[in-house]
Amino acid sequence: QVRLVESGGGLVQPGGSLRLSCTASGLEMEYYTIAWFRQAPEKEREEVACISNVDPNFQYADSVKGRFTISRDEAKNTAYLQMTYLRPEDTARYYCATDQYSGGCGPASGFDTWGQGTQVTVSS
Repeated sequence: QVRLVESGGGLVQPGGSLRLSCTASGLEMEYYTIAWFRQAPEKEREEVACISNVDPNFQYADSVKGRFTISRDEAKNTAYLQMTYLRPEDTARYYCATDQYSGGCGPASGFDTWGQGTQVTVSS
């Protein structure tokens, strides 16, 4: 059974940092494109970071460039999203997702496995 489990969310003050983890079972992450998405109440889902399985290609939303870093540890079959200089507008539920067949970072419709998400709240 393919499963993604996110962890690491929580409450953090503006300017703080968090590292989200996404641990996979039933698939080997090194063969998949992995992305982090987020969705806040009454807002559209946003793809914030992606790491391609095709080449060393990283993509970030403009809103998080320079603050967030996506990575993966193939030995642990886990992907990470390091978030720094967090802002209140980063508050959302964060989801990881995997795509085996699209051949790189693309729209959400190409990601076929999703986790349940982890809540990040940035507030003083």
